[in-house]
Amino acid sequence: MTTTSTAVVIVSGGSAISPFTTPDAGCTQGQAAGSSDTFLRAGLLAAGFEVFTSPASPTGVADADPGFAGFSGPPEILPAELTVNPVGPLDDAGACLARFLGHLATRYGYGEFHLVGHSMGGLFSRAALRVLATEGSPLPVRSLTTLGTPWTGAFAADHRLGDLTRDAIGGDERVEALLAGLAEEASGLPKDNAADQVTHSYLAGPAGWNERQAGVLDDLEVTLLAGELLSWTSAAGRKVSPNDGLVATASALAEEVSAAVLPRRVSRTFPDAHSVFFCDLLGLPWERALTWDPDVLDAVIGAINRQ
Repeated sequence: MTTTSTAVVIVSGGSAISPFTTPDAGCTQGQAAGSSDTFLRAGLLAAGFEVFTSPASPTGVADADPGFAGFSGPPEILPAELTVNPVGPLDDAGACLARFLGHLATRYGYGEFHLVGHSMGGLFSRAALRVLATEGSPLPVRSLTTLGTPWTGAFAADHRLGDLTRDAIGGDERVEALLAGLAEEASGLPKDNAADQVTHSYLAGPAGWNERQAGVLDDLEVTLLAGELLSWTSAAGRKVSPNDGLVATASALAEEVSAAVLPRRVSRTFPDAHSVFFCDLLGLPWERALTWDPDVLDAVIGAINRQ
């Protein structure tokens, strides 16, 4: 169990609009902590942890999300320098998240953290860890748990580059149409964006972003949780079908990431989709989403308690 000086911080993924919430206050309307974080936040609070959600918005401030399973009325709207841009470069998001952790330390007195990252939030968290290490920060992070994080790329991004074709998806036309739409959406982003960087070519390989993070996770146990709702097919020698609807299980479990980058890992899979958005698309209950599955919550609690 954590002490009063330790906080759990939930970090949302790419394109997410997520509010800043505290252990004492969530949003007054809609989802208390947005579509990705609400169930996890409630479960971790019930388990006795001090939980914050880090704000994310492509517009600079996370004041409301009028979209699917959105929110309004957050307890506080933090400035842009503390709000992750979820469609911007990974390292910029990491720098922002590192500043946010510093804000929690300065304003609330927390001296150490557990990070729980959903989707690209896991990559943002890793980028923040590198910033903290490079700057010699006194703020220790005790654990990192990633849920459906594309450690070696997400299907829509690789498909947009032409590195993967739609026939590698596995035949679900609803998912095919959605991923094609995501790829089209990403084409309108400014240069140096998250969609360009969440690709196998950018993240993987001996010169990829992962290898440039070598040493950052040496003292940290990392728990990798993956969804495997959909069956996979193989293309170019890799398991690439988006098993959770967006990310392949092999990517979420960092199967291609070397021990030099990820020396201490615990891996688990669940019969889940990437998010409640995918559950809605596929006609499934929200409990089949990685961030709304009680079994995933138990795994997150276990990962935190081990440290």
